[in-house]
Order: sequence, then C-alpha cells, then structure tokens
Amino acid sequence: MFLNIDRGFTLSNIFTIILVLIMVEAIHGFMELEGLYCGKENCYDVLGVPRESSKSEIARAYRRLARKYHPDMHRSTEAKKKAEEQFTQLATAYEILRDEESRADYDYMLDNPDEVYRHYYRYYRRRVAPKVDVRIVLAVTITVISVVQYWGAWSRYKAAVDYLVTVPKYRLKAVDIAKQEGLLNSSKKKDRRPKEVIKEEEEAILRKVLEEKVDIKGGYSKPSVKDILWIQLILLPYTIGAYIVWYCKWVWKFNICKEEFGEEEKFYLIRKKLKCNDSQWNSIEEEEKVFYLKKELWKEENFKVWKKQKEDEMKAKLAENAKYKSYRRYMRNHGPGQITFED
Repeated sequence: MFLNIDRGFTLSNIFTIILVLIMVEAIHGFMELEGLYCGKENCYDVLGVPRESSKSEIARAYRRLARKYHPDMHRSTEAKKKAEEQFTQLATAYEILRDEESRADYDYMLDNPDEVYRHYYRYYRRRVAPKVDVRIVLAVTITVISVVQYWGAWSRYKAAVDYLVTVPKYRLKAVDIAKQEGLLNSSKKKDRRPKEVIKEEEEAILRKVLEEKVDIKGGYSKPSVKDILWIQLILLPYTIGAYIVWYCKWVWKFNICKEEFGEEEKFYLIRKKLKCNDSQWNSIEEEEKVFYLKKELWKEENFKVWKKQKEDEMKAKLAENAKYKSYRRYMRNHGPGQITFED
C-alpha cells in the first residue's frame, strides 16, 4: 500500500485533506479565541440584550443583573461563589460593550471568527495600550532624558575638574593665580582654624580657579542648556533652516562659483574626513589643527597619504608593544582557526 501511494493519491484525496486541515485550523482558532472577551459566551447574551442595543440599554441591563448576582445578595457559601462567577462575567461583558471602540472590535470578531491572530492583536492592543495621552508620555519621557542628560554632563565636568586639581601642572598654575588674586592665605601660621578646614577651603578655591581659567573641551566640557534634548527639539526648525541656508551658500560659492576655501571651510572638511563630532573636534589642541592645515588634509589625496602614515605608525608601535606581541603569539598558537589536540 505504501509502495503504491502515488498511484492512489487522486485529486479528491488532496481536496479532502485540505478540507480537513481547514476544519482543524478553524476549530483551533475557535479554541484560541476562548481566552478573549467573554470566552465561549456571547457578551450580548451574558447581559441579555440584542446586538443592536444602545449604550443606555446595555447599562440598564448590567445594573439590573449586577444587583441580582452581587455576592452580597446571597448567604450560603456555594451561592456566593456561583454569584461571584456570574458577577465577574457580567462585569467583563459590560466593560467590553460600554466602550465604543472595544465593542466595535468585538462585533468584528463575531462577524469574522476565522481571523484569529488579528483578533488577538486588536484585543491586547487595547488592553496593553497606555490610558494616558501619548503627548503627555512623550513630554515626560523627553523631560526625564533632558534631566539625566544635563545631570550626566555636570557629573563629567566635575570629574574633569577633580582630575585637573590632582595634576601638578594645572594645580601649580591654579595656586599661582589664587595667590596673585589674594584668594589664598600666604601665612598659615596666623590661621588658627583646623588643618582639615583650611585644606577643604584651599581645594574649593583651586577648583573655582580651574573652572574659571581652564577651558575644558570635548565630552567633559562645561554643560550648556542648549545641549539638552528639550532645547534641541525646540530649536530644531531653526537648526534645519540654518543648515539649508548654509548648504545653499556652500553649493553656490564653492561648487558653482568655484571660490577657494577659507580657513573655516578647510577645518570643516578636515573634521568631516576625520569623522569627528563637535565635542571631539573641540578637544583637539589648536597646534594639531594648525598642523592639519599645513598638511592640507582637506584635500582627499593628502588625507589618504596622511591616514596611511598614521596607520603604519600605529602598526609599528603595536609591533614593539610587549603586550601586543604576547597577544599575537597567543592568537597564532591558540586562537581561532587553530586545530590542536590539547583537549
């Protein structure tokens, strides 16, 4: 029989199998829908109202049945338990039918019982969706991000100042400036306060001098209100408009009129080739930027040569590094792609 299965398989057999599969899928879909809305029961039948009933009629039917099946209206334990189940079902049906959107989804399910996954999506989308206005959620989210962003920027800035206080080069300069401005007491012998108090005061003065005199750039620079997300979103239309104007001027001056690049434009092209953002570019020393100008790195051919030289220098430094040598030796002997019998 199994050897002649191809001969016995006719078109009617295939049609029968497909029909059985469809029926199984329909039964499976019906069983899956039991967990939605009122389960096996019809919500309209639970409240005893026809499908075309108005909202007020549904509310009246619910109040009437709720009084009848409220657990407090029954005395025995068994009757209370039965009434509690009925009361829960009534509340579920009323919750679904009193809301117009939820009722529309339920009516759609009654008319299209075969669309199982669509019903699950519509049902749980409404249950899981937030009840508050989306605009409020967005505003609160942006506010939280802005506060965390500003607080993090201040933390990084204070960490940078704390580090500079410990560096002898900057500490000595801060001490000299503080003495010149009369902020530090030169004669500590006359000061009768405890040494800990005097030291804390000196540290606070040095920190203040460094904050005022040292220009910390890059990711540890002093935070500005303009950098937080809320202000950036408010200024976004202006930023987009300014960029469009700037881009049109660039195309007109340098692409159409073929004018020569100025220093600002050269720096922009160099920063673009280095793939630096504003904070990274600002952290680069001025001497290094001048060096980039002398090398004419805004030109593509010069930048490629310079980049190749930097890569070769980095490879040479790594080749001389002891840790890198041991790492290469390990990768050569035990790294990926090696077949060993140590196991």
